[in-house]
Parts: sequence; C-alpha cells; structure tokens
Amino acid sequence: MSSVLVLRGAADTSAIRRALPDVLVHELPDLDSSLPADTDVLVMRSGVRLGERELDALPRLRHVVRTGSGIDHIDVSALRHRGITLHRNAEAGAGAVGEWVLTAALALARRIPLGQHALLLGQHEKQACMGASLSTMAAGVWGAGPVGLAADWALAPFMDRTGFAAWPSSPPGLRELSATALMEQSQVHVIALPLRPTTEQLIGEDFLTRVAPQRPLLICAGRLETLDVAACLRALADGRLSGLALDPVEREHLPLLTGSPTPLNLLVSPHIGAQRSDVRGALDQWAIDLLKEITADDKILIEGGHR
Repeated sequence: MSSVLVLRGAADTSAIRRALPDVLVHELPDLDSSLPADTDVLVMRSGVRLGERELDALPRLRHVVRTGSGIDHIDVSALRHRGITLHRNAEAGAGAVGEWVLTAALALARRIPLGQHALLLGQHEKQACMGASLSTMAAGVWGAGPVGLAADWALAPFMDRTGFAAWPSSPPGLRELSATALMEQSQVHVIALPLRPTTEQLIGEDFLTRVAPQRPLLICAGRLETLDVAACLRALADGRLSGLALDPVEREHLPLLTGSPTPLNLLVSPHIGAQRSDVRGALDQWAIDLLKEITADDKILIEGGHR
C-alpha cells in the first residue's frame, strides 16, 4: 500500500482520504515530529524546511508535492541526488497574490495602515494620512515569474505605467528597464523575486538609498528574505520609504516586526497572498489528481503523472 504524508495546511487531508481509500494517508503539523518511515509521497506547504535530515527520516520517499510556488525551503539538490521527483503548482495562486499586491498598493497610497496604527496608539492623525492616486505613479516589478506577472496584470489598469527589471530569463514582450532606471523612475516597487543566494537581502541599504529621492511604496510579495527587513523598517521610519507592505511573514519572522512606538504606514500579513478559497480548492483538486496518478495501481511511479 502506498503511503502519503500531508503536512497540515498543505492540502485537504480528509478529501485526499476520501478520494484515495486504498492509500494510507498520514497528517502531521510539520517535519519536526517522528516521521512515518513508510512515506512514499510528501505533500508540503511553505514555511517547512525539507533537507538532508528530514530526508534521512523518510527513506522510502519518492515524490514531493508542493501545493504552491516557492521551493527555497526545499533542498532540491538532495532530492535530485536521491531520485525524488518534485511536483509544484506555481500558477494556481498567482492571481490571488496579484490581488493582494493591488490591495497593498491602494492601502499604502491612501496611508490607511498609518491611520490605523495611529488610532491603535491613541492618536488621531488625519492630516498625516493625505493620500495619493495610483494613477499618478509608476510601478517597478522585480521578478517576472507567475507572481510578478500577476502583480503587473493587477496593477497596470490603475497605474500611470508599469515596468519590469530587465532579466535574461524574462518572458518576451515585457516592458523592461534597467535596474537603475527602475529605481529612478518608480514610485511603487513590487518585490516578487525567488530566494536565491543572489537575491538574499538584495533590497537593502544600497537599494533604499538609491530609491530615496522618490520616497516610494515598497511591496514584498515574494520571499521576505529578499529584503533586509530591519533596513526597510528604518527607511520607513525616517521617510525614505512612504509605505511598506510585507506578506510572506512566517512565525520565525515575528521578532523582526517588533512594535513601533510611532505610527508607521506599514501593512503586514501572515503569508496570505494566495489564501483564497477558490485557490485552495483548485490546489486541493490538483493535489488529489496528482496523488491518484502517482499511486495508481499501488505502484509509485518514477516520474509522477507519466506511466
């Protein structure tokens, strides 16, 4: 019998059990617990590290199903070395993340988080909440993957113009600008970069100094580690940024977001960009269809979905 381990929050475990009655389905909150050694397939979510230590505890593992896009928390080289196939769905939630980016841009431009933060501190700061229209602003998008493209699609109807940071792997037909031009011309920056050694804390003091004349809004919809969060918060406090929105906040990031004694135009959310019921339903169905194929005839396939 095939055995599937679902990490809580990665997929609808009850629906998987109903759809695959002949498959043994385990559920755990994370990979820190005692892991079932008979696991053939692991269904993962964001915020959970899968490396050599975890793989050693899963000797039968042949497939990893990532119900989302980011894989920086997965040791892809280790999977490849062990002959484990990685499946992911990077597109299903992109539109919802784009919607979050538009929501964040509107909220920051109207300085809504600043007003709310002030009220929670017992202050009424109406004059400090003078907003601006997105239609007067240019947006620069850093990253042309599914999330970056969705962010551009959501923002473009409301902005004066949008553009992408030039990159060799970008899809054809995009309006691309050099990094320098994007920093000099954009009043909104959307960071939708994957986390790699070359992008870790890319948005730091140098970037913030170069964009300071525009006093832009900064929106992170990719990985929080692509930002030097402490530097961004300092720039927000001293006025080099007019607003800051951070979605990909996991539990381990909470110490970075200590309470400010003064009101800030800061919007933070617990990695909810793709947390929309229709997206969740689509990802759950995708996972079920994929698991049916992988475990077909009680035989773990070498390449998931192809027999």
